[in-house]
Amino acid sequence: MTVPWGLVGLAFLVCLAVSAAGFRRVYYFVSLCYAGAIAAQSLVFMLVFYASIEGWVLLLMLALLAYGARLGAFLAMRERNPGYAKELDIAERRTSDVQLWQKAAIWLGVSLLFTLRFLPAVLAASLQAEGVWPASTPLGVMLMVAGLVIESVADWQKYTYKQTNPSHYCDAGLYQMVRCPNYFGEMLFWFGVWIAGLSAYATVAAWLLTTLGLLYILGLMTAAAAGLERKQDERYGALPDYQDYVRTVPILFPITTIYTLRRLREAFGR
Repeated sequence: MTVPWGLVGLAFLVCLAVSAAGFRRVYYFVSLCYAGAIAAQSLVFMLVFYASIEGWVLLLMLALLAYGARLGAFLAMRERNPGYAKELDIAERRTSDVQLWQKAAIWLGVSLLFTLRFLPAVLAASLQAEGVWPASTPLGVMLMVAGLVIESVADWQKYTYKQTNPSHYCDAGLYQMVRCPNYFGEMLFWFGVWIAGLSAYATVAAWLLTTLGLLYILGLMTAAAAGLERKQDERYGALPDYQDYVRTVPILFPITTIYTLRRLREAFGR
C-alpha cells in the first residue's frame, strides 16, 4: 500500500491544533503538547477507522491513547508539585525571550515529529482497512505494553522516592537495574510502535518517514540520559556510594556493560 497522504495531513493538523498550547509556555511544546498530540491522534484515528479497526490494531491505538493520557497526567501532577517549581522556573526563564517566529518554527517542527511518531499506527490501521492483517502488530503491541509499564513504574518510583529523599539520587526499584529505566521504557515503547506498523511499510517513503521518527526518539532518549548523567555527576560525583552505583549499574540498557555516556557527551562538546 502507498502512504495515505490525506491521513498523514489529518494527523499533522491534529498535532498542530493540540501543540498550539506551546505558544503560551514554550516548554509545553515538548511536554504536555506531546502527550496531548499522541492521545488526540489515537482518538481521531479510532473514529476514522471505526468501521474496520479491531483486534491488535485496536489495541495498538488504545496503547497509544494510554501512553498519552498517562504522560499528560504525570506531567500535570509534576507541574503542581512544589518540589518541581525550581525546574519549571528555570525552564520559564530560559524560554522567556523566544520570539513569536521562533515559537512558530518549534510548533511546526514538533507537530511534524509527533505525526511521524504516530505514522506506523496510521499505516497499520490503513492496511487493516484494506482487508489485510498486519502480521507485525501483535509483537509491536506487546513491546509497547512492556515499555509503557516500565516507564510508568519508573516514573512513579522516582517521584515517590524524591518525595522523601529530595537531595539523593534515586537508586530504588527499577533504578537498581538501570539508571534511566524511564528512558529505556520510552525507547522500548516507540520501538514497539515502529514494529507494529512494519507489515505496512510497502514504499520507500513509508520506511524513511517511520524510521526517521524512531531514530529521533532513540537519539533524544540517549541524549537525555547523557544529560542526566552530567547533572548527577556534578551533584553527586563526590559521593563514594554514587561512584559505586555508576560503576555497577548500566546507564540506559539493562543487562549490558554500558555504564557511561561520557564519551558521547565529549563528542558533542558537552
